[in-house]
Amino acid sequence: MKDFTTALLSGVAALAFASSAMADGHGCSVTSGSVRILGNEFPAIQTIAAKAQECVSGDATFASNLTKDHRDIQVAALTPNPAEYTSAIVANGSIVPLMNDGLIRPLDDLVAKHAPDFPKSQLITINGQIMAVAFMANAQHLFYREDILAEAGVEVPTSYEDVLAAAKAIKDKGLLEYPLSGTYKAGWNLGEEFVNMYMGTGASMFEEGTASPAINNENGIAALNMMKALSEYMNPDFLTYDSNAAAAEWEAGNVAIMNMWGSRAGPVTDDEGSTPEIVAATKFAAAPTLGEGPELATTLWWDGFTIAANISDEDAEATFIALMNGINDATANANPEQAVWLSPGYKPSPAAAGVFASASATPYPMVPYGGLMHTALGAELTEFMQGNESAEQALADVEAAYTAAAKEAGFIQ
Repeated sequence: MKDFTTALLSGVAALAFASSAMADGHGCSVTSGSVRILGNEFPAIQTIAAKAQECVSGDATFASNLTKDHRDIQVAALTPNPAEYTSAIVANGSIVPLMNDGLIRPLDDLVAKHAPDFPKSQLITINGQIMAVAFMANAQHLFYREDILAEAGVEVPTSYEDVLAAAKAIKDKGLLEYPLSGTYKAGWNLGEEFVNMYMGTGASMFEEGTASPAINNENGIAALNMMKALSEYMNPDFLTYDSNAAAAEWEAGNVAIMNMWGSRAGPVTDDEGSTPEIVAATKFAAAPTLGEGPELATTLWWDGFTIAANISDEDAEATFIALMNGINDATANANPEQAVWLSPGYKPSPAAAGVFASASATPYPMVPYGGLMHTALGAELTEFMQGNESAEQALADVEAAYTAAAKEAGFIQ
């Protein structure tokens, strides 16, 4: 378990500083086999899927399902033989269940055959085997409206206490009714908000060397109290807001500050869905700290593709070739605003500034039981956020739900 975690953390740290050369992937051609991709629906992955499809011709077939519900269906979709999809596009939080159940295959042979010079910093190696190919870095970080902050007479926030002060100033001056937004939708998003905030305390969510939970403490209470305080400056429907909803609010000009995924920075500053004034005033900075830190209150992520275990070797090879075409330098530089691409030939856009500024953040906790904790958080924190129970009770409920799941899975005796 320790090796599993250390390998992934090392991979994340290396990704932020990738520098090797990478081929542009010219001459991609898949004429047999099947390519079936499951992934999230944000623009960078939509672009990758489209570029992968360009490789497919002749007797080969292509299909994709890019949906915000991808995490909820990936295990069930890759479990049958043959699997429903030949690839799941994952992040360092969602690869763990697939690894635990043996649903993705090692990629060493495919890399050796088709990409022998590919940068090792993008090859996610776990227990000595390549299990994923990473193509972008991501983190939630600060988005802010430069014009509204200036009108309110406040500086760019560097802590969440600063964020609260700025929100109060903006509201008191009548500039916006709900100055803040975020991805607080009940479920996975709400769980991620807590993980981000808790990471800002520098504390571990588990007792050292064990799967036993360790969040019902002063650090957990501080994280929850800050989340609740922030929500007072958000739309009352904040528990329904995922990335799509929060980004739409930003483009509509209803929000001045939010901690949002870096992968959304490009789309909210393009020429679609907003006004030139909002786009020009949208700026990015590092994620805030909680109090004096010691860490940024966010987590560092990578996104990458895996290849399903329960498919034919022909389909695996076809999928690998197609997706490698989807993540090459040409794709990255043709779409520089869509992501912080890890392709070494990528020329970062201004939209990448927030992720780079947050690159010192702690990677998302990569332990096999981390997903169980995340699920418990997303399910059990809503009552507190609605003002119906105390922080202590909410955290006790989380620990109870997590412990039951961890015992059932064999992580806790």
